[in-house]
Amino acid sequence: MKKILSITCLLSLLAISTNVASEIKKIRLATEGAYAPFNSVDSSGKLVGFDIEIGNALCAQMKAQCEWVSVGWSGLIPGLLAKKYDAIIASMSITEERKKKIAFTDKYYATASRFIRLKGDAITIDKNSLEGKVIGVQSGTIFEDFIRTKFGDTLEIKTYGSQDEANLDFTAGRVDLLFADAVALVTFLNSAAGKSAEFFGPNYTAKKYFGDGIGIGIHRENQALVDAFNAAIKQIRASGHYQKINASYFNFDLYGE
Repeated sequence: MKKILSITCLLSLLAISTNVASEIKKIRLATEGAYAPFNSVDSSGKLVGFDIEIGNALCAQMKAQCEWVSVGWSGLIPGLLAKKYDAIIASMSITEERKKKIAFTDKYYATASRFIRLKGDAITIDKNSLEGKVIGVQSGTIFEDFIRTKFGDTLEIKTYGSQDEANLDFTAGRVDLLFADAVALVTFLNSAAGKSAEFFGPNYTAKKYFGDGIGIGIHRENQALVDAFNAAIKQIRASGHYQKINASYFNFDLYGE
């Protein structure tokens, strides 16, 4: 009897999630457009990247029309709160601090964070070695928060509106170190500008600083959209669509455990 009830409940929940998704016809999505390979703008002005393809796949799964807009990182959450768009798909970490302002879906990927230095540099993750060094981080991110908390009394911190700007200053010799998402930094390391740089130190993944992975930010009043996205994330993973997108960008499982 309990098994029959459980199956009945599961079918009811699936029906509810399907009905919710079917009622969502149009979704306005915001991303940064300056965080390759996750989201960037190509030579024709088109938004491209892993975030964009995942967002489009989720909308297709929900049979909803997607409209994308590019917004500077610092303006993403304020714009959502002002209801200028419905959701943020911009490699935004799910943190307790952000959850005080907006809702999040389940994660759609998770990665580690790392330091970069010049090849051959003797800098190590040690207070004496880091003393007086200048580090570049993107402002308003978990990376800035982590560096200020753990190394704020040791490093000189320079903040930037985008990771690309931080990378440029590193290449120009205006900062000694970078700290950011490891996958995003791989793109920099593989570029001509990053050929003289290298990772050093451990992978940083502590939930206290880096949250519960990367999720889609949604207005807290819109639980129906949270539920619809969560159902769609499960569906594109079950169908293999997620894995196909993953494989077109990375040679490892970005989703994580």
